[in-house]
Amino acid sequence: MGSKAQVRGHAGHGHSHGHGDNAFLTSTDKNDAAVRITRIGLYVNLGMAVVKGIGGYVFHSQALSADAIHSLTDMVSDFMTLATVALALKPPTAQFPSGYGKVESLGSLGVSSILLVGGVLMGWSAALELAHIYLPAVADALEWIGLAGHSHGHDHQIPNIQAAWLAGGSIFVKEWLYRATMKIAKERKSSVLESNAVHHRVDSLTSIAALVSIACSNIFPAFQGLDSLGGLLITWLVVRTGWDNTKTALYELADAGMDDEVKEKINKAASRALEGMGMPPNVKVHSVQGIKAGQNYMVDVEISVPGHWTVDQTGNIEDAVRINIGEKVRGARRVKVRFVGEDQEKDYMSEFISPSVSARSSPEPEDEHDHDHHHHDGHSSGHSHTNGNANKRG
Repeated sequence: MGSKAQVRGHAGHGHSHGHGDNAFLTSTDKNDAAVRITRIGLYVNLGMAVVKGIGGYVFHSQALSADAIHSLTDMVSDFMTLATVALALKPPTAQFPSGYGKVESLGSLGVSSILLVGGVLMGWSAALELAHIYLPAVADALEWIGLAGHSHGHDHQIPNIQAAWLAGGSIFVKEWLYRATMKIAKERKSSVLESNAVHHRVDSLTSIAALVSIACSNIFPAFQGLDSLGGLLITWLVVRTGWDNTKTALYELADAGMDDEVKEKINKAASRALEGMGMPPNVKVHSVQGIKAGQNYMVDVEISVPGHWTVDQTGNIEDAVRINIGEKVRGARRVKVRFVGEDQEKDYMSEFISPSVSARSSPEPEDEHDHDHHHHDGHSSGHSHTNGNANKRG
């Protein structure tokens, strides 16, 4: 009965959360919005990395060259996003009975970690640049202990103003990618797509910093540290964003509970299912819990029913509740329904075994391993005991 209801529940999801989602999110499907926007971002990052790299070399712009390297790191982010989105919606298996949603959480952790580490490295590079300009003794000391590369004279060449056009174009393209990717991420409630969208926003901000530094370096050539100061400001934003996304991914991996907004939607969907069946007022939703795994929600719903009801009576309710939640709540991948007596004050903590009850403290500690071990030890001791009795009787 449970598996049948689950299939019916998934069928109500359309393309969002059914078993067919995996087909829509593979690299061969060009029509799925999540795959399409990720591919566009991938191609744009590749093109920008090449164009900015060439432009940085031709126009002598260190900011543009650094931005090109940043675009290359985003390509890694796009590959991880595409791979995890496709894997996360694979149907559950015996090895992964809760599905593959946590694969996307791992992907989100990887993407946000790249952002975090990249921000730290950008900040370190900007700080070294300022040290070479204003604190050469400190820079020399860092070089001596191996924490900084050699400056090679640190020639501060003013970048060509033409480099500003490349930085300006990058701002508009990346801002569009951010908005398009974030829209899909909100619709799918996908943390890895959201991390990727934030990557695009940070790229547009770093391009702004590059544009300002290129322009100001030409307007105020004597102010050599402007580019590095702007880099430090952007670094703070990158690191903060990377840490926020990393923390969110870690919470998902640690099975943190769902948002109250999602719980409310589930409660409403379950309650309407009960109303649609004409249930009496004492049959109602007792509580809602669950965890988020990538785009998927693993939902647990408790429903209060009269204590004398039979399994057949509750079975019909279970089917209706599961199907309605599947149709109304985007991301509900698995729905477990538990029934409690209307006069019982139980919650989900009652499912956990008390610390005072364990195999070690049980009055019957013999599990299979202990039984075999005891039987093996008792075999030799049994011979000794029998022989002892025989000696007494003799």
